[in-house]
Amino acid sequence: MKRAQISKLLRMFGLIYFTDWLRFHMEKFKNRKENNDFKINNPAVILPPDYLIYESFQMNYKKYYTDSIDTAKWLTNHFKKHIELKNATILDWGCGPARIIRHLPNIIKNDCEYYGTDYNKKTIDWCKQNLKNIHFNLNTLEAKLPYDDNFMDVIYGISIFTHLSEKMHYDWFNELYRVLKPNGIMFITTQGTRFKVKLTNNELISFEKGNLIVRGNVKEGHRTYSAFHPKKFMHKLFENMTILEHIESQKNSGKNPAQDIWIIRK
Repeated sequence: MKRAQISKLLRMFGLIYFTDWLRFHMEKFKNRKENNDFKINNPAVILPPDYLIYESFQMNYKKYYTDSIDTAKWLTNHFKKHIELKNATILDWGCGPARIIRHLPNIIKNDCEYYGTDYNKKTIDWCKQNLKNIHFNLNTLEAKLPYDDNFMDVIYGISIFTHLSEKMHYDWFNELYRVLKPNGIMFITTQGTRFKVKLTNNELISFEKGNLIVRGNVKEGHRTYSAFHPKKFMHKLFENMTILEHIESQKNSGKNPAQDIWIIRK
């Protein structure tokens, strides 16, 4: 049976949260030695609670912290191709436990201001208590941010649209558009063409027609809520902006397909 069919059955019978909980503890056990070594070798690094790390990424301290420095540099290089990062306002939309944004001030510098927003109260509380010089905001699933119109120079969302319904795609895009400055850029990742291998036959038929594929029956925004994005849908979503780059990776990231990158300008 394909994994997609198994996922559908687990959602149907309300077992997806339980299997995700089991996976968390399995990953925690599997990585226990490496994580313990990381803490011994990096006593000054402040880490979020384990489940917050797992929920936003993987249950591995090195991947959460050290590898994410490289991710932050990679992201910054993408920004620099399209906008000057000086005195810029930068928003991490769906920041989680600050896996990326905690590194940006040391990488970008240039008197920029950094903002992080997320719907998870526990993760935002942790960020506010432990990371300084970054402005953190708790939002809800409702597409509403506390920032003025035309406020941000750069907005990025790493695998955030991947956990939203079709309605929320449009609601949140409109809200992000509102707070983005004219000529500002958005950097968005999605589960695009390379993820077709994960779809059921019926899902694949709909995907090929340009329809967003959503697997729900769980809390929207949670890691188990999943959306898959054909290019036709994304072009429609971004129709009032200029698409600067659409990058479809030619290789997988670990065990999973690599997500598409969309860089767009207001």
